[in-house]
Amino acid sequence: MNFNRRELLKAGAAVSLAAGFPRHAAAQGAFAPQPGAWREFQIVTRLEVANAKGRTQAWIPVPSVNEKDWFKSSPSQWTTNGKAGLKRDPKTAAGLVHVEWADVETVPVIEVSSTIKARDRAIDLSKPGKVEALSAAERKLYLGASDLIPTGGIVKETSDRITKGARTDLEKARAIYEWVVDNTFRDAKVRGCGIGDIAAMLKTGNMGGKCADINALYVGLARAAGLPARDVYGLRVAPSKFGYKSLGANAAVISKAQHCRSEVYLAGFGWVPVDPADVRKVALEEPPANLKIDDPEVVAARQALFGSWETNWLAYNFAHDVALPGSNGPKLGFLMYPQAETASMRLDCLDPDNFKYTITSRELTGA
Repeated sequence: MNFNRRELLKAGAAVSLAAGFPRHAAAQGAFAPQPGAWREFQIVTRLEVANAKGRTQAWIPVPSVNEKDWFKSSPSQWTTNGKAGLKRDPKTAAGLVHVEWADVETVPVIEVSSTIKARDRAIDLSKPGKVEALSAAERKLYLGASDLIPTGGIVKETSDRITKGARTDLEKARAIYEWVVDNTFRDAKVRGCGIGDIAAMLKTGNMGGKCADINALYVGLARAAGLPARDVYGLRVAPSKFGYKSLGANAAVISKAQHCRSEVYLAGFGWVPVDPADVRKVALEEPPANLKIDDPEVVAARQALFGSWETNWLAYNFAHDVALPGSNGPKLGFLMYPQAETASMRLDCLDPDNFKYTITSRELTGA
């Protein structure tokens, strides 16, 4: 794909015009997140392991992100009939509560409570300024490959085609975003949030997936283009104030509201929020569902989600290739769901019959 700046500007103008009239606009206002008041939420995760036999342990992710402009994590608290402690991934400092139960405990239980503060984000991409530079270690981390997000081979080849002709980092980042939106789709049949194997997506041509697939693809293509990028793994905690049913947690129980987002670091702008996966979620799920890519609802989301986020959402961590402390099982591609093991196996975190957890959200302060 050749990058044509004039065509991109024309497309951007068309997007701006079309985005002015989404169906929600009359009642909720345009989809235009802006930094405002901080909102505070309490998140409680209660986990039980059914049919526990022998050594049983679990790992519950806790909010570990602190970004002065948009997210603050407070220390988490827990109660349990096991022995628990806070552990951190040595590479990314992602936090998790690791709990072990005695072999004789037949009803292992833990409840973890976390309090976070969040507010919306919006980067003015027309006005570069002075921002804090990444350290050498951070650049290495966020340009590096992970097991599921390689940066060479077909990923590099695809990234080079997408960004051909792009003159600036911002143009590269935008070109990758538009390509991912245009060439992927949300696949409702994928379990959970997907697995994020981006090389397999590109090799097979099967570009369907969910947030951990589509946003990981963005991150891998950006890194291959020399742009530091990262996935942010988290959880929706509240409804969208802009009226998008598909982009919020619409009940107090948020056990299935996990959502991965992504960021790209651009000189003059810092970390820029990006979420092509949610554009595709709007297209598939926003009532009445199966919207066309040029539907005003989709256009509005597409315009907003390069450079801004509505932060009705909790950020757990930026972690990949996570080795669970005390486990002999395989590493996790990412840490976004509670995990548990018995003496014989790691339990399926998406299996409600054998691995029961409930996550609830309560807002403590208004916007």
